[in-house]
Amino acid sequence: MNPHFKQIVIVILSIFLLSCSSDETKSESAVTPDPIIPPVTQVPTNTISKTINYLALGDSYTIGQSVCETCRYPEQLKASLKAIYPQTSFSLKVIATTGWTTTNLISAINNQNLDANYDLVTLLIGVNNQYQGKDFSIYENEFPQLVNKAITLAKGDKKNVIVISIPDYAYTPFGTIQMQGQGTRISTEISQYNMFAENYCKANGVVFVSITDITQKGIENPGLVAGDGLHPSAAAYTLFTDRILPKVKIAIQD
Repeated sequence: MNPHFKQIVIVILSIFLLSCSSDETKSESAVTPDPIIPPVTQVPTNTISKTINYLALGDSYTIGQSVCETCRYPEQLKASLKAIYPQTSFSLKVIATTGWTTTNLISAINNQNLDANYDLVTLLIGVNNQYQGKDFSIYENEFPQLVNKAITLAKGDKKNVIVISIPDYAYTPFGTIQMQGQGTRISTEISQYNMFAENYCKANGVVFVSITDITQKGIENPGLVAGDGLHPSAAAYTLFTDRILPKVKIAIQD
């Protein structure tokens, strides 16, 4: 065979083989599957239990003296929560009576066989200690007892307890009559009670919500006072609820 012809044949075969190899490489690249990326799971950040048990402790301000049952702030809180969490069931137990002092409330709690299974406990107490002229040392001794009882009933978790400040009834028609010749005694004494409660809560990691300033608008805004001229109206309780609700939402989250 002519050597030149033999070289030509070898070159042609080499080109053919290189072409086949290139096509195979392209074919393999074309069928390589894309990497599988697992879907991102969205973790809910605002979940709560299917059932929330709420215990409201207090006096006339908790029972809602002179307003309808659904107008008092515990019921308004419950209704607001049901609107926010429609898939959750809410139960409410109220232990409160008009005229109760801290001593009365402690006795009432002790006389009831309460399970320590509450997801939320609110406490508003002290105005009758002041109104009845009880020695302030009684409140200093019994308020911490009530906070600790509330924590125990709230599954032992202080984050589930919310203490609410005492309203200032000096800014009501009844209060203005009571203050005649006494200056600002009512407001000064209620401020003393609230300051003690707030300082105690801060020192012990318990949430404290002040609503007192709302009630101090009762003279300039008579709509904030109930028909008896002394207690908060339904409108005032709505303002209480608006202020308490954000703290409640945090408390009941899993």
